[in-house]
Amino acid sequence: MSISVLGRWVVFAAVWCGVELGGVAAAQPPADQAADAELVETRREVPKLSAPASYVMKDNTVRVELSNYAGYAGLIAANKGLKATEDSVFFKKHGFKVELALSEEESWSALNSGKMAASATTVDVLAAYGRQFEVVVPALIGFSRGADGIVVRSDVKRVNDLKGKVLSTCQFTESDFFLRYLAQEAGLEVNLLDDLKAAADPNKVNLVACADGFGAGDIFLRDLKAGRKRLAGCVTWAPKTTEVAQESGGLAHVLTTNRNLLIVADVLIVNAGFARENPKIVAGLVDGLLEGNAMVRTNPKAHLPVVVKALEWESGDAEAELAKVHLANGPENTAFFDGTIDSAGSWGYIYETAASVYSSVQPRRVEGERFLDLRALGELSKAGAFAGQKAQITPIRTSAAPVEDEPLLSKNFRFLFEPNSAKLQLEAGANQHNLDALARALKVSPGSTILLRGHAENTLIEQFRKEGGDALVRQVALTALQLSKDRAAEVKRILVERGKVDAERIRVVGRGWEEPLANTPPAENRRVEMQWFTVE
Repeated sequence: MSISVLGRWVVFAAVWCGVELGGVAAAQPPADQAADAELVETRREVPKLSAPASYVMKDNTVRVELSNYAGYAGLIAANKGLKATEDSVFFKKHGFKVELALSEEESWSALNSGKMAASATTVDVLAAYGRQFEVVVPALIGFSRGADGIVVRSDVKRVNDLKGKVLSTCQFTESDFFLRYLAQEAGLEVNLLDDLKAAADPNKVNLVACADGFGAGDIFLRDLKAGRKRLAGCVTWAPKTTEVAQESGGLAHVLTTNRNLLIVADVLIVNAGFARENPKIVAGLVDGLLEGNAMVRTNPKAHLPVVVKALEWESGDAEAELAKVHLANGPENTAFFDGTIDSAGSWGYIYETAASVYSSVQPRRVEGERFLDLRALGELSKAGAFAGQKAQITPIRTSAAPVEDEPLLSKNFRFLFEPNSAKLQLEAGANQHNLDALARALKVSPGSTILLRGHAENTLIEQFRKEGGDALVRQVALTALQLSKDRAAEVKRILVERGKVDAERIRVVGRGWEEPLANTPPAENRRVEMQWFTVE
């Protein structure tokens, strides 16, 4: 299942990826062997799952496997712990018992083959595994609010700086997806390396594979302390993100986490055969999940003891970890699946993004609707179960510093305007695509802002100089500066009027001819650059 937060402390053996390390490691010097022990075989295709089969209930009990993660506190609270009991919400309201089992293995083959009824994962995993994964998704559990993060060398200031660099990660996890998502938003492709001796692609973000996120952090930290420059960063999860930055002695820092980038969403997944044969049980699971989420959201301290006992945490740790998740309610579920939620990523957006970033390792694309079975949510909504609840996900502010100082990433958009005009050609498909991309960036990160920096084409500078000297060049440059600002302002106007974006979240400036792109046709400078600022 989805490996998150404290549950991600468990390190997977290298055999999980089918790697025999003995022969290779023995031939390496001891220092290199220690430094590279975390690396595993880089997979260029997703693992194959066991053949599908239906789960069969025994003793009126449904087996659900989860990882040790605060995001599942609602399920634990509703079940009154991990063991099957008649005191649970599931039994009292729906007549069946639930056994919650904790495991840090990605047991997708076991779920597929009917060894358990249900589990939880992030949306991206479904897109990666595709058609072979025979499960249905009946509900959103919640969003991660800071579990995953990117730790980089101190000279890396934004995602764009990762171009040509090498990072360590754990493949086909939400952290891997998080990096791939940000790279795509920055206009960068990902390149997989077999090991740290392979040549990095200078134009892409290069990745080496580790058995888990902790290993990815450890190998990066070891490189920093040894004075090596093989790795520019790692993608890992809490608390390893903080640990690497703190132990680096100032050589590394946390570039970003997903605290305010709601691209990592946990969903309930149910064995497809079992779901088809037991729709009432699935409806009971969804109802119990949402009731448990509401219990913890409304009064977390009252339900903290049962969560602490189940996850074997200290009370203080449990409170800290609960602060890193957002447990979804009914309206947030509805909005998540129909795409109308205002301040978070939706099912469709996250799934399609994951399908896109994993297209090289999962070429057989599957539509996201294949996994959805939202009948239980619909019935609960009609019955008034969500009355009084509102969809509300607010930004988590952790710094008083102005967000404009350091953008997370920047990206150029080539908008088509009328000649010598700030009028946007709305009939152009490329323009609409770019407007949608800007709106999505604001939607998926509540509280984030964007700066639109307009630029103008500098093709005729020499002609102006011949006709009127430097004085004419300066005069036309001022016109170009205003035109570039007007064009950025026009993009903002349309985002506000048509995209219903809050105007306070968009600033505009004009740069005229000042910052031409190198080695590109002059017309490419007729562009608007987006700089994206989170509230991290």
